Amino acid sequence: MRKNLCSRAVLAAFVIVAAMLTVRPGVAAEHNWKLAASWGGGPLMEIGAKAFAARVKDLTDGRVEIQVFPSGTLSKGLEVRSAVAKGVAEVGHTWMGYDWGKDKTTVLLGGFAGSMDTERMLHWIYEGGGLALWRQFNEERFGIVSFPCFARTAEAFLHSRKPVKSLADLKGLKFRTAGAWLAISKGLGAAPVTMPGGEVYAALERGAIDATEWGTLYENKSTGFHKIAKYVIIPGIHQPTAPFEVVINKKAWGKLSDHDKARVELAAKLVTVESWMKIGDEDAKALAFYKKEGNEIIELDASVQKQAKQLALDWAKEQAKTNDWFKKILEHQLAYEKLWANAASYRNVKYQ
Repeated sequence: MRKNLCSRAVLAAFVIVAAMLTVRPGVAAEHNWKLAASWGGGPLMEIGAKAFAARVKDLTDGRVEIQVFPSGTLSKGLEVRSAVAKGVAEVGHTWMGYDWGKDKTTVLLGGFAGSMDTERMLHWIYEGGGLALWRQFNEERFGIVSFPCFARTAEAFLHSRKPVKSLADLKGLKFRTAGAWLAISKGLGAAPVTMPGGEVYAALERGAIDATEWGTLYENKSTGFHKIAKYVIIPGIHQPTAPFEVVINKKAWGKLSDHDKARVELAAKLVTVESWMKIGDEDAKALAFYKKEGNEIIELDASVQKQAKQLALDWAKEQAKTNDWFKKILEHQLAYEKLWANAASYRNVKYQ
């Protein structure tokens, strides 16, 4: 009798373990989503959009499966948010600042020359109340569900054919940029222009522009700018931080259970923190890479960095006069930045 009971117990345990090992791979997805990305490849695709899709599938036990489509497949790269709102794709991965022409509030969330650095920005988003404002603004203004997914360190300021260090060096400098910096940098005496990404390399190579900004030191390695522009100018005063976003169609979002909604949000948060750490690690290696390639690394004078910040804040305060959402988020961010004003005194140990 005891032997039979033991055998049955062993058999039951075996069945349970077998079920745990075999059920999950065979479960059909309850939600099959298409993701429209604003990129065709690179870190934003690999450790951003694709990483998010993989995380979602894992955390929802396969109930939500996402197929990632590169820029130009489901929508143009700069129109992902609109495409998702219209239902062309259930989800998208993009940068909010692309829509600054529709509402300049987007640059406060996507990062601009007056922003906090990424460490402070992420604390503001996840601990300081920023996420609630982020979600509310996007739902009210664009009719979409949005939350951060991917974050950069500060970008490189320029890959330049000319040395740039002081305000005098910026006078008349013709460089490619986009977004709010296109307007703000004119206050430094520069001559900014904008153009499609596919035209930048050729324009820099033939001297049609003197310099270009793009991404971080690590991300720019693949562009090849360093091969045709000797000087690498740091830090990225135009973009001290750059949180990216996942945008989700409201109808598609509404079909998820509360449990899976929480898992999708968690997936985006994991990608945000992991990408920030990955890029930070790779940026450190990239600095050595450029030196080895024969590039000269130039750090902008402190006076340039300080003036760029002030110009950006002056610009932002002007926008706040006529845009209630801009005013609300700007004031919230500035208050949080003030809270961190003395952070270096207790967060950074001085050995010298």
